[in-house]
Amino acid sequence: MTDHHLLVHDGTFARVTDSGDMTGARGTAPDGLFSRDARHLSRWELSVDGSPLQVLAPASRTGPCRPLTAVLTPPGSRDHPPACTVFREQVLADGALTERIRLTNNRPVPVTAHLRLTADADFADQYELRGDDRTYAKPGAVHHVEVTADGLAFRYERPAPQGVPAWLARTVVTAAPAPHTAEPTGERTAHSLRWTVQLPAHGSSDILLQVCALPSGADVGPPPLRSPGDVADRLAADRAAFTDRAPRPHDLTGWSELARACEQGLADLADLRLTVDGADGARVRVPAAGIPWFFALYGRDCLLTSFFALPYRPELAAASLTALAAVQGAEYRTERQEEPGRILHEMRHGELAHFGDVPYGRYYGAVDSTPLFLSLLHAYTQQVTDDALARRLEPVARAAVEWMFRDGGLGDRGWLVYSSDAEAGGLANLNWKDSVGAICFRDGTPAEGLVAVAEAQGYAYDALVRTAELARVSWGDAPYADRLAAAADDLRRRFHRDFWMADDHFPALALDGAGRRIDALASDAGHLLWSGILDAGHAAAVGRRLMEPDFFSGWGIRTLAAQQSPYHPLSYHRGSIWPHDNAVIALGLARYGLAEETRAVAGGLVEAAALHGWRLPEVLAGYDRGDHPSPVPYPHSCSPQAWAAATPLALLTALASLPGGAGSPARADSSLPDAGHERSRLAPDSRTPRPVPSRG
Repeated sequence: MTDHHLLVHDGTFARVTDSGDMTGARGTAPDGLFSRDARHLSRWELSVDGSPLQVLAPASRTGPCRPLTAVLTPPGSRDHPPACTVFREQVLADGALTERIRLTNNRPVPVTAHLRLTADADFADQYELRGDDRTYAKPGAVHHVEVTADGLAFRYERPAPQGVPAWLARTVVTAAPAPHTAEPTGERTAHSLRWTVQLPAHGSSDILLQVCALPSGADVGPPPLRSPGDVADRLAADRAAFTDRAPRPHDLTGWSELARACEQGLADLADLRLTVDGADGARVRVPAAGIPWFFALYGRDCLLTSFFALPYRPELAAASLTALAAVQGAEYRTERQEEPGRILHEMRHGELAHFGDVPYGRYYGAVDSTPLFLSLLHAYTQQVTDDALARRLEPVARAAVEWMFRDGGLGDRGWLVYSSDAEAGGLANLNWKDSVGAICFRDGTPAEGLVAVAEAQGYAYDALVRTAELARVSWGDAPYADRLAAAADDLRRRFHRDFWMADDHFPALALDGAGRRIDALASDAGHLLWSGILDAGHAAAVGRRLMEPDFFSGWGIRTLAAQQSPYHPLSYHRGSIWPHDNAVIALGLARYGLAEETRAVAGGLVEAAALHGWRLPEVLAGYDRGDHPSPVPYPHSCSPQAWAAATPLALLTALASLPGGAGSPARADSSLPDAGHERSRLAPDSRTPRPVPSRG
């Protein structure tokens, strides 16, 4: 099996094999150079003297942001070792892959090497690469390639109907020295660049290459050609400004494994930062959701990621809030679920979104992004003890509250509700468990009609309480604050009455359109602890039930308790284990003082991180710890994924709030408000951070 390696920077990523090649792979693990949802380089295959290269040392880095380096040779034997060795360095920045190929002569006499690099750009949209058997018509689409003086220029064009801009995506390959020839391979637009390299005895020769992705609408050209080392130095400085400043995880905890996982999480969050337009046109850097499938602005993902990182890197929250404010719903557009005041679910920039072949260009199909936005606005205000952003975004926040009551369903139905958007080509469910069948009864029957999922009611409650305090303290509107607080109290009272399943001592997953309790036992209940909608007795019952073996695998809490009919350990949302889901639950457990349970969840996740190179993936299979000595991978998982990367930070915050603590920055409980919301949460927190004891 070939391993793959990632290079990531500001909305562009490259996925290469051990040798540094790209093969045009599709399905669960596509390789190539990707920017704005399109594959701008699908083939990038190196050979010497007509032979594929053997890997002596697979692609690896010597440190953060250093070039990815592989050592390769043509075929050889013990008695006839290869004449030359290839050292390959690759780095990515500013939408461009930069590569240096160094050929070194291993012999004491001059050698002539014939180097060939085959390149192609299929410009495939990511939705075409997923391997889910979907196909899309592309009338009039044309691929071009031009041989230039120093490389190749690929171009992909698709005409547009009136009123829609035409599509023009480009990829520019530049080489120094220029290739001696560039010849078509006969496979669509693929070309082979060839160099004849004269190597002196034990000498070397370098070829410097750049592949620049220029998405449709890009108004800039390729950056200057630079060495991989120069590019890496600039990237390292930018990343260090994010990862290396205080507070640093190792200064906050004596649990070295947790600190290590936190540091990897910060490094991944640095790489996943995506530059987008914020409010008033300012450019801000938000956490993109994940690689490869979700490298874009996602409302729910960036809001929860920002919550987890808030005590440590609050600028992510400020960026996410302003970016989502800039694209808040302004009108009724059924095809993309847009409604005035609604907060975005996702924003895509690929060809299929541009032409409306998928509805996700600007898609608002989320029941929970809007209340999470309101909660994060308050939490950020509390964390930084400055309400300037809260005052600036007051109109946005009021519009979001209005959406919850008007279109979200709180006003006329009493709950935040949604209906499936699957028939229109959108999402089957509009909560975080958005896959088909994820919201189901215990026998596996899917929910129908207007669905009120439990965790969204908790988010709504928390949003109302927090926004009431913003209204009272930051906006000076006491009557509005009183109305929101009263609505929150009423929602909490009705939730206990209508969602609680007395025989199970557990809340329903949701209510369906007929008002029936959807009785599957699911991890969503743990989110109710985080939001504070449950009273202490019900919260304790939920927290302890989630730690029973049918939920807790030893690595984490499953999305659906085992032994139920719809449970499957390899289902996306009906039995798998999501680190971010567990992070929310851990914060909730800590909030209600369930210390043993909090530490158990943290321990399982930290050990899982250690067995994944300290990087938690998006999702793990739901198998029990006794089934295999390490967590079983989920085959379609994204990695890195923003909210998984931020999960160790949430664990650090959760542990810090317990007696004996984990150590955390001041006011770390901005994402862990006191149960019942009795105290003013805009007031600074007087608790003193304490270090986490080492595990004994």
